[in-house]
Amino acid sequence: MQFHVEETMSKRLKHTINESIDVAPLFEGRADVIHTGPLHVALEVEGNAGSILVDGQMTIDWELACSRCLEAVQEHTVIPFSEQFEPAPKRGQDEDEQEEDDDSDFIAVSGERLNLQPYVEEALQLFMPFAPLCKSDCKGLCHTCGQNLNEQTCGCNNEKLDHRFAALKDLFKDQ
Repeated sequence: MQFHVEETMSKRLKHTINESIDVAPLFEGRADVIHTGPLHVALEVEGNAGSILVDGQMTIDWELACSRCLEAVQEHTVIPFSEQFEPAPKRGQDEDEQEEDDDSDFIAVSGERLNLQPYVEEALQLFMPFAPLCKSDCKGLCHTCGQNLNEQTCGCNNEKLDHRFAALKDLFKDQ
């Protein structure tokens, strides 16, 4: 997924990327990611005068831990991808032009080659489901004993009582 920047722009080249990338090393050691399939990348790279446009989507099937009960959840995620790249400004440029470039929607590429893999991996991590659920009404785990409340209830007293109102707790008990 590397392209020669100047050649792609000057010749207005078009490339199609259809690849599968093993992204398991990105999530190594994370307890919330149980298993990842390959990341399927389908992108169109198009050179224009002064910039390179990359547009398409990525898909991945993965197994994540439910954010409430920690059971495995199968997820299929589709990630839109659209970025524009341009060569980094030359060193002789004055400060006013550099400040304008900081507000640009383009990503500056230094060097002769554009490697898309870091940008693809970043998009994957940004679009990762924040709090996956096994089902919308997941009850989660008991805070006291750790029992999965979707499977069975436990006998723990999980009544929360504000200590400031503890004296009022028994006020209406006799009535």
